[in-house]
Amino acid sequence: MTTTKRALFILADDHRDSLEKDLYKLTSAPTPAQAARIRADKMLVYEALVDATRRLPDEAQAGILVDEQYGSDVAELAVKSDGLINLSMPLEASGKDWFEFAYGDDWKTHAGYFATDHAKVLIRDNPALAVPDRLQQAERLKVVSAWAAETRHHLIVELLVPPTGGDLASVGGDKKRYDDELRPRLTLEVITFLQDHGADPELWKIEGMDTAKDAAAVADIAKRGGRTADCIILGRHAPKEDLDRWLAVAAPLPGYVGFAIGRSIWWDPLAGHLAGGISADVAQHQIAQNYLGYAHAYLDARTGAAAAD
Repeated sequence: MTTTKRALFILADDHRDSLEKDLYKLTSAPTPAQAARIRADKMLVYEALVDATRRLPDEAQAGILVDEQYGSDVAELAVKSDGLINLSMPLEASGKDWFEFAYGDDWKTHAGYFATDHAKVLIRDNPALAVPDRLQQAERLKVVSAWAAETRHHLIVELLVPPTGGDLASVGGDKKRYDDELRPRLTLEVITFLQDHGADPELWKIEGMDTAKDAAAVADIAKRGGRTADCIILGRHAPKEDLDRWLAVAAPLPGYVGFAIGRSIWWDPLAGHLAGGISADVAQHQIAQNYLGYAHAYLDARTGAAAAD
């Protein structure tokens, strides 16, 4: 059986801490000139998305996930796009091991600055981590879920399940084995834990799975107990071959409705532009092409499965 819901393809560009440190090589708070450059490059990514959107088929909805700190201009344009671009914005502070609000107690005020289609929260969790930290994070997510329901916001929970030292030791330090052998089960346990503590998003943004059995199990647990949540695949700055495989596995399955991919699409073009190796126009073209490549890969996998039914 193949889902027919319109696919949502989000270009994730809400990175802040990792962007400053790893792409722009900043070692302290950005100067006004450096911050302006980051904002300009976020606008370049958005313009690439607009270019790509014109070439998306009707069964796809383009989206942008962008932060207030560096992407407020982008957010304003997305709001004014008359539905062309779905807008998502993060609530969490960047670069934290556990979920903290980007604007502290003022988070609800900031969440209301833009007419977003989705609010997003990044959660890192693993059943082996400290119980008090897990419970505190789950309680914060419960508060956000209640707010989203009361205010009719649509919540995305981005879930990363990183390995603990014990996890890696059990697979000989092989991260690929962790992804294949341990992460699928741990993802189910984490989602169940968060649901039991009040998490009720519209979308779970999850790491891809290598098998249809594991991917289907995640989609099923997202709808546990009559819930209606769907899943989208995140990018994790994974190599193209991994992302192509994750999308091909997920796209034909009920409960999967798209992706939210960022660095795998725009990192290399922006790095080339920063280094002076390519122009802004070339970088923009490359970003648009990368985005469209993943969009068509997802749609082709979904369409191919439908034709086989």
